[in-house]
Formats: sequence, structure tokens, C-alpha cells
Amino acid sequence: MKRATREVEYEQMLLSRHGLLAHRKGRRKDGLLERSAYILLSRIRVQGPMSVGELSEAFDLDVSTLNRQTAAVMRAGFVERIPDPDGGMARKFRITEEGVKTLDAEREGMVTSLQQVMADWPDEDISAFAGYLRRFNTDIEGLAGRPWPRP
Repeated sequence: MKRATREVEYEQMLLSRHGLLAHRKGRRKDGLLERSAYILLSRIRVQGPMSVGELSEAFDLDVSTLNRQTAAVMRAGFVERIPDPDGGMARKFRITEEGVKTLDAEREGMVTSLQQVMADWPDEDISAFAGYLRRFNTDIEGLAGRPWPRP
């Protein structure tokens, strides 16, 4: 059987495009999180307070990029800087109540959109698709050596 890697590549490209468009469609402009903020808040929420260095390692991004991203979410009131709970020197970013509230609302909007897309799918197909996506992501994370914590 011929491997369908090219088809997977193309569909993954479309998925990322659709994800961004569906994310914005019909949503209030003032309630939207930038993609980078959505991912950043999600990581801090699951892992707990993180320093810029830890975020840089987790995302494989340079510190200057993370400084811009964290400054933006701090200005929005979604994270706050705190002393390292473990007594380290670096200050850490912790998600605020407003950040949790905004992230939860954003995530619910995404879930609602996905429910609309998959309204006619049997539950077994949705579960299988979720399993394949998880496997795909964890295999990418394994190759990169950067596992993403899951709730």
C-alpha cells in the first residue's frame, strides 16, 4: 500500500488554516486570544508557573520572542509574575483568574465549533480521530524531545 504521507501533509496544512479561521468566525473581537497567547496560557495552566527560560525550552523559541509574548499576556492581565515557588532565582509566570476565565471561554468556543463540524459524526469516529491526533502529536513531541503535558 502506498503511504499517504503527502495527503497527510496537505490535510494538516488545511487543518491549521481552518483552525484559525473557525477560531475567529463569529467571535467577539475583544474576546479573542491570539494563537500564541492561547497556547502559552494553555501550557502554563497545565504545567503551573514557568519562567521565561522554561517557556523558551518548552516552545523551542528564543527568549526575546517569549519576552514579547509574555509581555502581551501580562498587559492583558492573563498572567502575573511571581517569585519561584520552589525558591529559585528566576521569577515565574502564573495564570491569573482573568486568564483562566478567558482561556476557558476561548476553549468552550473552540469545543462548540468542533461540535458543529462533527455534528453528524458517530461518537466512535470522534474518539478514533482524537486518538489519532493525540498519537500524531505525541510522536512529533517525541521526535523533538519536548513532550507536552496533558491534563
